[in-house]
Amino acid sequence: MHIRVILPAIGDSFVEAVRTEATAWAAPGTTIDVIPLERGTASIESEYDEALAAPGILQRIEEAGADGVDGVFITCFGDPGVHAAREIIDAPVVGGFEPAILTAMSLGENIGIITVLQNVVPMLHSLARRYTVERRIGTIRVIDLPVLGLDDHEVMVDRLFEQAVDAVTKREADVIVLGCTGMLGVADELRRRLLDKGLDVPVVDPTGAAIAWLETCIRLGVRPSRTTYMPPPAKARTA
Repeated sequence: MHIRVILPAIGDSFVEAVRTEATAWAAPGTTIDVIPLERGTASIESEYDEALAAPGILQRIEEAGADGVDGVFITCFGDPGVHAAREIIDAPVVGGFEPAILTAMSLGENIGIITVLQNVVPMLHSLARRYTVERRIGTIRVIDLPVLGLDDHEVMVDRLFEQAVDAVTKREADVIVLGCTGMLGVADELRRRLLDKGLDVPVVDPTGAAIAWLETCIRLGVRPSRTTYMPPPAKARTA
């Protein structure tokens, strides 16, 4: 099976790291490729960024459809362009939020999301309302690092650990969800550190959840419903 990972940012700086992470989560026999945007922003941390990235994402979706890929992961926790993409490609499409949250809901009652900046928090509340899961979100916390600052691995993990410990001990979270797909390669480390602290809670990596979700959909032979994600009516468009 062939999964296309769309990196919804301009530039190649994240491509190899994202490819390594996605491939590590994929089952044997799954092919992963990663393609950034030709136009958009360096990262998505606001509704403005998401709007600017949307045309570039949909361009990549059209290309993925023409290439006959089996599934698409738009690697951002804000699920940018996901629902529009489902209207124009006959393959399952996910972002980071939906598969991670649905996975977390099967593991514990209260879900704690730890994301990057306060700017992102209203976007995640909006997504939770859209997916009608807001009652299961016990807390949304931030580590005050921008996406482009997540390469400082030690600082990122320390801040994730601090927020996770506080959320779990205050009974705001039974499951921790990493609230940015740029938090690469930290889920196991964070889970072990929590366990050493006596806190036996799962940590859900959104990239892992997305790749596994797509592989399951592909094996089931399912794709977006055409009674929900109807093909757009024919008309003149520029993007």
